[in-house]
Amino acid sequence: MAPPPDAPFLAACRNRPADRIPVWFMRQAGRSLPEYRRLRGTGSILDAVRDPELAAEVTLQPVRRYGVDAAILYSDIVVPVAALGFGVDIAPGVGPVVERPFGTEADLDRLRPLDPEADCPYVAETVRRVVAGLGDVPLIGFAGAPFTVASYLVEGGPSRTLGRTKALMLGRPDLWARLLDRLADIAVASLRSQVVAGASAVQLFDSWAGTLAPDLYERHVLPASAKVFAGLADLGVPGIHFGVDTGELLPLLAKAGADVVGVDWRVPLDEARRRLGPDVAVQGNLDPAVCLAPWPAVAAQVRAVLDRNGGRPGHVFNLGHGVLPETDPGVLERVVELVHAREGPR
Repeated sequence: MAPPPDAPFLAACRNRPADRIPVWFMRQAGRSLPEYRRLRGTGSILDAVRDPELAAEVTLQPVRRYGVDAAILYSDIVVPVAALGFGVDIAPGVGPVVERPFGTEADLDRLRPLDPEADCPYVAETVRRVVAGLGDVPLIGFAGAPFTVASYLVEGGPSRTLGRTKALMLGRPDLWARLLDRLADIAVASLRSQVVAGASAVQLFDSWAGTLAPDLYERHVLPASAKVFAGLADLGVPGIHFGVDTGELLPLLAKAGADVVGVDWRVPLDEARRRLGPDVAVQGNLDPAVCLAPWPAVAAQVRAVLDRNGGRPGHVFNLGHGVLPETDPGVLERVVELVHAREGPR
């Protein structure tokens, strides 16, 4: 059963009033849940993603426990490029690592067009299984934004400075543009497949965009991210654009074509809304570390986020980044209850 268009999450994404403020958490299906740890055991997350039965169950777990207003597909931003055989793996405690990093024109040949049905059919199968189990709760599909995926391919792994990435961007802008264009096509193919299988919204994760100055982002990154959103426009599903430490980039994230812009905790929500204007919905923005504090402090911070939104429509409550592994799930349950208790915008 497809969720109704006036489901609180979908209404908020479209900047419309809803009967309650919707809430979900990035990384809600993850290491903070004991049921997740029991089910996952050890091994690569890529192996878990390739198991639709397991991936679907992990996606559904936080919806059952927390009563959130949306599920987020259990997957990873490097799944498509890994499926293409680029030599990407996810090292425990490290993140994505690449056997042979991207560096020359010849490496473009390692990024052929993605055929989701042939290359990663398990993703669509997981989506179908999740949708069958969600009822009227929407599922969010997702992909890595071209810039963030490119940074892993170029650096060979996580990097705080993205030195090699920026060197390629500025030293070989022609090659850089072709790389991002190819990754945009891969993201579009992946997201379209997820929507066709039943996802009701999509989120584009640009986790490392905040390392860029606005002029570099606008010139070297925005066109590829805009291509992703444009490639989904005919499907009619809301698109969310999220990055970390992107306060100076918020209007540009919206300019890429997103219906909703994710805001981390570094920018107050009322200030973020001022920068974005009235036509863009927002998602966020409780500091994930706050959830480790005693409950009265957590509740005060949740109310502060809600107060800064000022009762306006178009607010999806979330954290400003992912749930920390050491978070007590009971705290998140109480956060959901508190947000839902606040009267929805009219």
